[in-house]
Amino acid sequence: MEAAHLIAFNLTLLAALASPGPAMLMALRTTFLSGRRAGIIAGAGLAIAAAVWTAMALLGLDAIFRVVPWAYLLMKSIGAAYLLWLAYCIWRDAKAPLSAGTAVQKRAFLGGLLVNLSNPKSVLFASAVLLVVFPRDLTMADKALIVGNHLLVELLAYAAFACVLSTRQARDGYLKAKPVFDRIAAFVLGVLGLRLLVDR
Repeated sequence: MEAAHLIAFNLTLLAALASPGPAMLMALRTTFLSGRRAGIIAGAGLAIAAAVWTAMALLGLDAIFRVVPWAYLLMKSIGAAYLLWLAYCIWRDAKAPLSAGTAVQKRAFLGGLLVNLSNPKSVLFASAVLLVVFPRDLTMADKALIVGNHLLVELLAYAAFACVLSTRQARDGYLKAKPVFDRIAAFVLGVLGLRLLVDR
């Protein structure tokens, strides 16, 4: 494995992080609701879960899913149900004052962890990226380096994201549009949950 492989992987990873999805919505909403520290904590949960999926892909979990399709279906159904429940809760509380039911900081890490663990398609995405980017003869040290690198990149990206979005202007803008933003976030999460549920 060469440095060029890690650079290519990191560029792909950053592009995936920038795309809208459950992880991005979780990081965005947590930072707006509870500030920089909670956003960074949520990002840590998201990062650890993503690194776990990469580790699982490197260890061949995608092959197990192909051999035992019901295991993938079960994980996918649980993940979809969680995203749909999250969408319902956000929609329900869209008009609630910020102080009501938003003790997000305590749940930030677990919320981030669950959002990224709720999508077993991540292991299939990771395995596809890993196959394209890295050589096949990876040692265990190489695999550990890839997982550690993935974790570090996501931690830094979500921390930077939280720092940018925790400004007073960003928070004030969110508060003005909270019902609309939360309904949009709930709708997107609901669509993603349904898509995960029916996707083959």
